[in-house]
Amino acid sequence: MRINSRKPSAFVRSFGPEAVSEIAERNEFLSAKKSFLFLLPQPLQTGAAPKCLRSVVADLTLVALNWLLLGALLVPMRMIFPQVWIFSYAAGAPRSLVGVALLHGALITLIGYSEGLYARSRELRQQQQILAVSVIWATTLLSAAYWMQGVPWTRSALCLIAGVMHFGALWASRWHGSLKRRRSEPSCQNLRNVLIVGAGPVGRRVASYIRADRESARTVLGFLDDERSAEDGVMGQVSELAHVARTKFVDEVILAAPPDRSLLLRVLDEALRLHLDLGIVPELFGCKPAGSVETLGDLPLVCVHAERLPAAALVMKRLLDIFAAGLALVLLSPLLVAIATLIKLDSPGRALYCAQRAGRKGKPFRCYKFRTMVSHADKLKDDLRQNNQRSGPFFKIVNDPRITRVGRLLRRYSLDELPQLWNVLIGDMSLVGPRPHPLDDFAVYATQHLARLDMTPGITGLWQVTARRDPSFQRSMQLDREYIRTWSLKLDFEILLKTVLAVVRGEGD
Repeated sequence: MRINSRKPSAFVRSFGPEAVSEIAERNEFLSAKKSFLFLLPQPLQTGAAPKCLRSVVADLTLVALNWLLLGALLVPMRMIFPQVWIFSYAAGAPRSLVGVALLHGALITLIGYSEGLYARSRELRQQQQILAVSVIWATTLLSAAYWMQGVPWTRSALCLIAGVMHFGALWASRWHGSLKRRRSEPSCQNLRNVLIVGAGPVGRRVASYIRADRESARTVLGFLDDERSAEDGVMGQVSELAHVARTKFVDEVILAAPPDRSLLLRVLDEALRLHLDLGIVPELFGCKPAGSVETLGDLPLVCVHAERLPAAALVMKRLLDIFAAGLALVLLSPLLVAIATLIKLDSPGRALYCAQRAGRKGKPFRCYKFRTMVSHADKLKDDLRQNNQRSGPFFKIVNDPRITRVGRLLRRYSLDELPQLWNVLIGDMSLVGPRPHPLDDFAVYATQHLARLDMTPGITGLWQVTARRDPSFQRSMQLDREYIRTWSLKLDFEILLKTVLAVVRGEGD
């Protein structure tokens, strides 16, 4: 992609607010109004929400623990120096101490967020400066509020001591986290797949910065460029954005030094339609941006569109998965042992069957089940494919000769799925979601089928409780996409309830 050497003023005019707001504002408003996401704070509406939420909760927890520690230290000091006012704070009123801790933590995190403390690209030195500013202002405001209430000055001294403790704890937490990330490889599950539009010098620099940053949550998949289609790493032309984004499970598009307004609007329109985050690295001709902007090395990254996500609900879904799966594994452990024993007595082979399945974004994972077939069932699968009674990339036959006697009973009551609670616990699966397909079925997916992999697969799903015996793969795909489009915690609870009823009635096959 050629970078025009036009004057900065002309470049800035071509990327004014009117150039992008017409499409972005209309789509974001309609999306927010439809899903009520506008009721959530802005940091909880984007793809970076889980990380931001974890950081804020961790900071609030540290601040609260510091205040509780300070309160605990005051107890022996009151006994030694009963006449000293400063040690009488919160005597017999722990609820008041917790309230002050929450207020102090809220002020620190709010000021820190406004200063860019939770931005993805903040270096450790920048975080140190922002933490200092946040703690100083939050402590000053809290002390001023006490003073206006006529509280003795000794309480302000305690706030100052707490502020010093907060800065030390918050800075130590970030230093330790940075050291840990540098020593370990980033988790593949948490990486955001990035596609760069523009394989010119600026695009190459963006890719180089992301790949060199071990703490980055991004991974570069490649480039799209109309004029450099034969160069290394270029996956196609800009017109192929939709196909590449779908087949490669792209999360974010970065537009590197776009030469004109028309390209920006084309990419923006596609990003909105495909629900992708979009950032622009503008050509500033050697100038540095003023204000708080995310940077990649020395390049500014301006966010044009951040996809709205129900991040708080997704975090709650994960917490419920962990709690429910952990509790179920403990309570059902005698049943699990009994089933494993019956399987071993019924037929030779292992009690557990472990196979690769296609997970979220197509990443394979080891899926566990109780073995319900003969031990060499996979070798017999190709010979039985001509008897497949399901359409599309989905293998299923009635009265499968590979199924054992105990296996048929387990399938009828869906007990063979119980080991997948472990997959839920470690994060490969969820209690509710699209069922994970074998890799050989996934290999023959059409492009439109890949949409079902946008969400973590589940033990049960909408298809299982509405059309389990429907042989149509397209019907299954339609229900999986409908589940992803209309997902809510309420829908998950409804599916779980219907699943329990189906298991009790023995409707499995």
